[in-house]
Amino acid sequence: MACRRESNGDIDILTLEEREFQMKWSRFSDWLHCICVVTFDLELGQAMESVYPPGVKLTDQEKCNVCYLAFPDSNSGCMGDTQFHVRLRSRAPLTAQQSSYNEDSVPTLRADSTHYWGFVYFRQVKDPSLPRGYFQKSIILLTRLPFINLYYKVIQLIAPKHFEDGESSLEAACHDINRWPPIDAGQNMLLPVLGTVFQSYIPNQQTGKVSRSDIIKQVHSPNIPHVLASIQDVNVFDALAGVISHLHLLWELVLAAEPIVVMASSPTECSALVQALTNLIQPLPYAAEYRPYFTIHDSEFKEFTRKQYNPPCVILGVTNPFFTKTLQHWPHTIKLGESTSIKTKLRKVGNIKHLDTAPGVYTQYKPFLEKDKAIIKKLHNGMRTERPSEVQTAMVKRHLLELTQSFMIPLERYMASLMPLQKNISPYRAPPIPNPFNPEDFFATLQQAGPQLTSGIKGDWIGLYKNFFRTPNFAAWFHERHSKLTNKLHALQLEALAESDLKQWSIGKKEVEIVDMVLKLREVLKSDPPVAGNTRTLLARRLEDLNCVLPDDMKSILNAAT
Repeated sequence: MACRRESNGDIDILTLEEREFQMKWSRFSDWLHCICVVTFDLELGQAMESVYPPGVKLTDQEKCNVCYLAFPDSNSGCMGDTQFHVRLRSRAPLTAQQSSYNEDSVPTLRADSTHYWGFVYFRQVKDPSLPRGYFQKSIILLTRLPFINLYYKVIQLIAPKHFEDGESSLEAACHDINRWPPIDAGQNMLLPVLGTVFQSYIPNQQTGKVSRSDIIKQVHSPNIPHVLASIQDVNVFDALAGVISHLHLLWELVLAAEPIVVMASSPTECSALVQALTNLIQPLPYAAEYRPYFTIHDSEFKEFTRKQYNPPCVILGVTNPFFTKTLQHWPHTIKLGESTSIKTKLRKVGNIKHLDTAPGVYTQYKPFLEKDKAIIKKLHNGMRTERPSEVQTAMVKRHLLELTQSFMIPLERYMASLMPLQKNISPYRAPPIPNPFNPEDFFATLQQAGPQLTSGIKGDWIGLYKNFFRTPNFAAWFHERHSKLTNKLHALQLEALAESDLKQWSIGKKEVEIVDMVLKLREVLKSDPPVAGNTRTLLARRLEDLNCVLPDDMKSILNAAT
């Protein structure tokens, strides 16, 4: 790995290398950060064999975390091919295209500014010619994009080719991905790699809050196989089948961003369940930390497992039995049974001491809402009659979408009411700020416009809201809504200013006040304001109007300053 040197010349060379890499691989970098190959070294253990494309930057800590996350724990006994996904922290910035994409993307599909997603394909097969008697290797796609379904399909194509053909296939895959179209929300995408074309549609804020595969337009080609791949369709039912009786309890725990540990026998199972849990509250994004697969070697191990503080707001997926003791102070544990018994009804167990043996949901949490027994009965009937899991997943998603919307619509309505009246917006003063969020005022609206209007589920909705207000999920939602209100007020103030008569306003004003308004208008026009093009044109004319009323000597001073 290149080191930072004291000499200015060396630092400039390093910057030049990065610039050349960015120019050569800019489109690849928007879709993927890199492709890693991790192997087992007898002396070092898991070791990074290679990283593609050559020259990509990973810190030593990131390399270490990738290596440990690339292999299942030894107790998992995963033979053959195993797939799962991980998340690990990153301090590297998003690319310019990723930042631009985030502005129009739905929140649950935005590029992750603080984490990499890793999609792992691990192969372990007997090989008597090797010292340990086994071939063990993993291919990992690292990306900032949570396109789970798409990247699972891509790694399923790339990894076996690498095991058969060696590094040439990964080099070819990198060049193919580097020719993908710019990442853009609201577009159908054709994504060719190694002779297959994946078709995906990336929804934007106008086309819907949930990923939709039904609006992908099928492209027919006699020569090239086209694979329809929805961006993020997660089969939540298969992951949740063993604990489906506790669906509403789990929805509340995720909504409240409670610390949850998921214990399973393989990283495939625990990563699928952790991902399914974070999807339960869509379209509300899950804003707390979560790790679909976590090991004792992770750099955040001490941070997440220390006992002198309350457990952090994290959902952890683990397979190592060591976590049974290490995380026994955590308030909520989901222990999955063997895969053969995943479709049996599990009992909710309150006694944490039974954790070593019995699968189930271990918690002392008392739900605020009653369970909707009708949907649980339908799902159980579907399990008995072997209804397709896609249908079961659709039923779960629709039910929880309606429940989440029933919970959030009163908040959305109240938030919209915090907008100051139009008459309070003056073209000549700073825009007003949104009125403060007052929980008691919000609770007062629930009698007439609460969740009971759209949901038949009964319970202590106010208690659930109070719990929600203390969570990162609420903080992230409130920050985004407050920012939108603030931007809207800013735009309305600028529109009022653009329509105003500044020549008339300037009569009787001191020169310093007029100069102050000129400087403000210049700053606004320079900062790409959140208004339509015709409003920008009108603001430029207002600036000309003010320039006309200033004396020549002041115009000269202002022009010189510019």
